[in-house]
Amino acid sequence: MTARIITIGREYGSGGRSIGEQAAKMLGYGFYDKVLIDLAAKKSGFAIDYIRNTEEQVTPNYLFNLAANGYYANSMFINDGLPASDNLFILQSKIIRELAEKGPCVIVGRCADYILRDRTDCLNVFIHAPLADRVARAVGEYGLPAEGAEKTVQRNDKIRSKHYQYYAGSKWGHIHRYHLTLNSSAFGCEAAAALIVETARKFG
Repeated sequence: MTARIITIGREYGSGGRSIGEQAAKMLGYGFYDKVLIDLAAKKSGFAIDYIRNTEEQVTPNYLFNLAANGYYANSMFINDGLPASDNLFILQSKIIRELAEKGPCVIVGRCADYILRDRTDCLNVFIHAPLADRVARAVGEYGLPAEGAEKTVQRNDKIRSKHYQYYAGSKWGHIHRYHLTLNSSAFGCEAAAALIVETARKFG
């Protein structure tokens, strides 16, 4: 049985998005990453910029989140009074489940492995790499300024870790959460994508 859904968790600067996209093309699967932001914005009434700034952050200040809800969201979406980050997670979870039902796909980030945890056709992958290599990619490919790039990479990892811990209730990047973990520096992005495809075709 070939895995119908592939989720990609990734350290910042590891090339996880590129690897996921390549794997999707090899398999002829749909690919979802930032498009989820646009889908969430369309359905919720949140401003896209707001979603981009909060999708992988957990703000512990409840009153701040309520204020953000009032400013960025339409009234229909905030009737339950939940913090904005929680409302956004609930909405994106619904979108991820709908996409998984729609057809074979690769989904990057957004706690997709946790959200789809009850599916038996889902291959969960985590991409990592040494910090120095991730910093170099962030500067060379993502356009981060060299000065302070290492701190930016580490800060993004911390945000993702806190987000995952808060919503999934477990440690981000822990090997027991995934079927396959890959060091993108050891294999390179193209070979890493090929390994994911090979694993997906043998899955189950």
